[in-house]
Amino acid sequence: MNGAPESQTNPALHGIKIIDLTQFEAGPSCTEALAWMGAEVVKVEEPQKGEPGRWSFSDKPGVDANYFLYFNLNKRSVTCNLKSPEGKGLLAKLIATADVVIENMAPGTFARLGFDYERLRTINPRVIFAQIKGFAPESPHADYLSFDMIAQATGGTMGVNGEPGRPPVRPGSTIGDTGTGMLCAMGILGALFQRTTTGRGQHIQIAMRDAMLNYCRTAMSKQVPLNEALPRAGNEIVGSAPGGLFACKPGGPDDYCFIFASRANEEHWRRLARIIGQEDMINDPTLQTPGDRYEARDRVNGAITKWTMLHTKEEVMAAIAGAGVPCGAVFNTLELMHDPDLHARGVMTKIDHPQRGKVNVAGWPLRMSDSHVPVEPSPLLGADNNNVYGGWLGFSAEEILDMRERQILSLIHISEPTRL
Repeated sequence: MNGAPESQTNPALHGIKIIDLTQFEAGPSCTEALAWMGAEVVKVEEPQKGEPGRWSFSDKPGVDANYFLYFNLNKRSVTCNLKSPEGKGLLAKLIATADVVIENMAPGTFARLGFDYERLRTINPRVIFAQIKGFAPESPHADYLSFDMIAQATGGTMGVNGEPGRPPVRPGSTIGDTGTGMLCAMGILGALFQRTTTGRGQHIQIAMRDAMLNYCRTAMSKQVPLNEALPRAGNEIVGSAPGGLFACKPGGPDDYCFIFASRANEEHWRRLARIIGQEDMINDPTLQTPGDRYEARDRVNGAITKWTMLHTKEEVMAAIAGAGVPCGAVFNTLELMHDPDLHARGVMTKIDHPQRGKVNVAGWPLRMSDSHVPVEPSPLLGADNNNVYGGWLGFSAEEILDMRERQILSLIHISEPTRL
């Protein structure tokens, strides 16, 4: 990560081998996080096209999608035809060498290939087997397919999001996928630690729907005393003011700041009133509590908006947040992609991809003083067949070539194509 201190030791998960049979985002988010902590993550993909995330979102035929780049940084790729007995045998050999195996195929698919947990721990008693599914295997929805939006619909995050009296709105951030992946990564880390004392691996399962409840705990806590469903509140902080979006100069679609005077600290309101030139509001007997100001929110919010519309969102944030009042400008994806601060700290960084060339990507936000892993490009399909099958399993170059020709691995030799 740019700007991070160089570690003098190996990264946190150095030496941990992970077999990644995941696709799209939930599973790849999990394994990418582990790769950024130093694990050696090897994606096992079908030989002809690879996992669907490579090609189903691509704007260029035959070129890895930017979507794939974002969720598979710092990984390696091998191909393996799991429809053939020899391919299944090859995967079993990889599992025997691995610390972690993770998959997020459709319900029952991996077991039908012959790889349920009982088989895996027979092959390798120390292996940690993680599975991400849309719904829990014990639930009545166990066989239903799921993507991010399905998890958010059934797990609560969509239901609590939206404007009052309006339909639910899917949150733009893909917490159904990435959020589940992060929780799964925590489980894997816990299992790796536990294995140091037990010597055994274990089976980890997480359902995307169930994970969403974890991200709805604030809303669920508000539901406890109510007999009717918690109403949607949009950007408003119900019962307290000011708290919400305020338009800024010049009035574009993303020219807003979120300003929040915490109900737990009255000094926030007093500071804000002074900044916007409304000191008389501080002593106004009708505005002495967050509840009072909420009842008079049209007047309070109007006074704030009158001031914010005279300034850009960056100026508003600098003035208000700089004075000790919680305030954040709304930055869109284009602004964030080119934000100098994010690049300086490596939260956004630039990779050199063999197909795409220079690409801005989101890096790993977690900073560890003694574990630093530079961000590396996502792998081309099958690019690491020789290194992994040779290095991990001891196959010769001739044996790997023979498996290619018999379509156990990639049908053609993977090389770096001309950049676009």
